[in-house]
Amino acid sequence: MKNRRKLLLAFLLLFPTLASAQNFPAKPIKLIVPFPAGGPNDIIARVIGQRMSELSGQPVLIDNRGGQGGVLGTDAVSKAPPDGYTIAISSAGALAISPSMERVAYDTSSDLTPITLVATVPEMLVVATNVEAKNVSELIALAKAQPGKLNFASSGPGSLPHLAGELFKLTAKIDIVHVPYRGAAPAVNDLLGQQVQMTFLDLPVLLPQVKAGALRPIAVGSPERSSTAPDVPTTAEAGFPDLRIENWYGMVAPKGTPKEIVTALHGLATKAMADPAVKEKLAQQGATLIGDEPEHFRSFIADETRKWAKVIKDAGVETAK
Repeated sequence: MKNRRKLLLAFLLLFPTLASAQNFPAKPIKLIVPFPAGGPNDIIARVIGQRMSELSGQPVLIDNRGGQGGVLGTDAVSKAPPDGYTIAISSAGALAISPSMERVAYDTSSDLTPITLVATVPEMLVVATNVEAKNVSELIALAKAQPGKLNFASSGPGSLPHLAGELFKLTAKIDIVHVPYRGAAPAVNDLLGQQVQMTFLDLPVLLPQVKAGALRPIAVGSPERSSTAPDVPTTAEAGFPDLRIENWYGMVAPKGTPKEIVTALHGLATKAMADPAVKEKLAQQGATLIGDEPEHFRSFIADETRKWAKVIKDAGVETAK
């Protein structure tokens, strides 16, 4: 009898969660984008959020909270109520790199609940048009002939483009100098002005200048060629399979979000991502949609965290921790 009462009590305590999951969402969902409007993270969130809204019948409200390379917006979702109505689509930088680079107010593994890996976007390696290299081998040979003379631009210290350049240095055993900028736009401007020689950045950021012939593409860091730049070889094709560099964007919720709500959010997000119109729009941005299970995404974040922590250590990157 006592055991029956315990089971009944457990069911009654669980019932409100089950009921709320069945009715989820019953009000608008706030989708935090930890970057300003207009960038790849924002575009991906808006396209998927719009379809989620259509599927659920509830508005998905985009909340842009830029700052500190995505850290501020990611911290905001970590401190939100764990009811599924405040979530985020965050990036590799905020979820897997910044915790190794600086003091952040959240622990990715314990303060956030993974929902799904949304998309990957390859980093593209490009050079200024005055650089006498047309492929990875030629660029490496040029760097080895002039150690410490070639520069690579990034969107800031500790950013994915910065660590991509450091990984390139380690993998190719070359000496090139990091020049950090406050964002991708000024880095591209100085590359166009031939004040720096090369950069790794998200493919969509560089594609307009590449198509205009203002920058020369060398390689993409994805395992397969991008449909938006099919003539550009991968780093693996160039002989460097370990130089796989992709930015990625994943959906997370606050810690303590009930499993049933996470399952509902996962189903809603992956259904939106499976829509052919959504796939087409984001393919034009160079994004490959993923839509994995929460536990797989958790493992993926852990793997990426270890990968970039090793690069930071091996390259001797200065941190603020």
